[in-house]
Amino acid sequence: MHEPTLATTLIFVAVLVGMILSLALEERLHAKKSVITGVFAVLALALGHVLDVLPFGALRDTMGDTHELPVYVLGIDWPVIAIILGSSLFVDVTSKSGLFTWIAIKLTKASKGDPLLLLLAYGGLTVGFSALLNNVTAMIIVGSLTAVSLEKLERRGQLLGFLLIEGLLTNIGGLLTLISSVPNIIVGTAAGISFVRFFIVAAPYVLIATVATLLLGARVFGIRRLKTQVERTDAAAKVASFDEADGIESVGFFRFASVMLLLFIGSIAAASVLEYPLGMGFVAMAFGIITLLRFKGTADRFYRDVDWDLLLFFAFLFIVIDVMEHAQVLGLIGDGLAQVIGLNEQMDGAGTAATLVSSAGFSAVTDNIPLAAMLAKILSGMAPLEDPRLWWAVVFGANLGGNLTPIGSASTVVAVTLMHKYGLPMTFGQFVKSAALFALLQILLAVGYVLWLVPLLS
Repeated sequence: MHEPTLATTLIFVAVLVGMILSLALEERLHAKKSVITGVFAVLALALGHVLDVLPFGALRDTMGDTHELPVYVLGIDWPVIAIILGSSLFVDVTSKSGLFTWIAIKLTKASKGDPLLLLLAYGGLTVGFSALLNNVTAMIIVGSLTAVSLEKLERRGQLLGFLLIEGLLTNIGGLLTLISSVPNIIVGTAAGISFVRFFIVAAPYVLIATVATLLLGARVFGIRRLKTQVERTDAAAKVASFDEADGIESVGFFRFASVMLLLFIGSIAAASVLEYPLGMGFVAMAFGIITLLRFKGTADRFYRDVDWDLLLFFAFLFIVIDVMEHAQVLGLIGDGLAQVIGLNEQMDGAGTAATLVSSAGFSAVTDNIPLAAMLAKILSGMAPLEDPRLWWAVVFGANLGGNLTPIGSASTVVAVTLMHKYGLPMTFGQFVKSAALFALLQILLAVGYVLWLVPLLS
């Protein structure tokens, strides 16, 4: 492996652009996302070998032993794969207890069948789960509950709007605490931001952006309050006829699932706070396997229901991004952003605003974790940093950029996958078109917030 030339880096830039365009044309190509990213993963790896930008050879572990592992195995973010697989299995098995139907009906009854109140309830739940757990788990759980509620209310036509809004809210919830997302941890640690300070600075924006997203979503997708007495009476009668016990076949399994759900949420949150060595992926897999013991003789039917297209899509995408990192594509992006940061010297706040917008744009098409790490390193090298707002610009940009495209974050990919699961049409282009207004609003709010309110709060 040697340092790639600019010409080599630009070749890989073309590969990355080609993959993004192919994903945008997914429907016209009649190809699954996993096949598209798989083709580009093979292409990127082959070029990486031919152009000598990938590291090969034995790896040495902490005990001094050497191991041979294919380079593409190291490129996959296995904790994310484990979280998706484990959470999906856990939710699928737990749903058989009737627990999610019970929760969904309870929430539906609390809303009295009012779609807007239901949207507010699930929106708040999404943000809370994203902050406490992770955005992938939050999307899987809340998305499943939403589908049940709307089916019961015979409002399946609004499911697309609910799922899209929830997908966008997962990345807002990921801003709430220092441990809500990996970019937060990377940048917060480099900047020396404490857990409490991070929460104090981020919480007002999360509240503002959540309310703005919910109100805009309600308007765009026609999710409104029940206005007439007839509508309210019909909804009340419909809700009153729901029986939350209908889906409970075994009271014992229902109680077991309830306890397991509480333990699952607590364990995922604790694994983040305590920096558990095996990570959240292990926790999710462990709970998935434990709940499968209930159906140990027929567990294979749950394996058949696993969304392998989603898992393979992520695996291949991680490989492509890893090759891009070795080919210095992310380094090229970092150099460009370093120039953007320098705009602060010409006009107060210009570099900060441009950094937030640029990091959001790049996070929409690349992994925001290496991007955040690279920018944190650049900012650390500029210490003492004259404008601490730059740290927050990276935090907000890296998280909110995930709402610009369906591959911008794991949770938006999961949201689109859930849409397809319930037979709702949503292509790459349709997602960008639908989410653009929300993402732009969130980013504009973030720019104003970071420029004028962050200095007062920090």
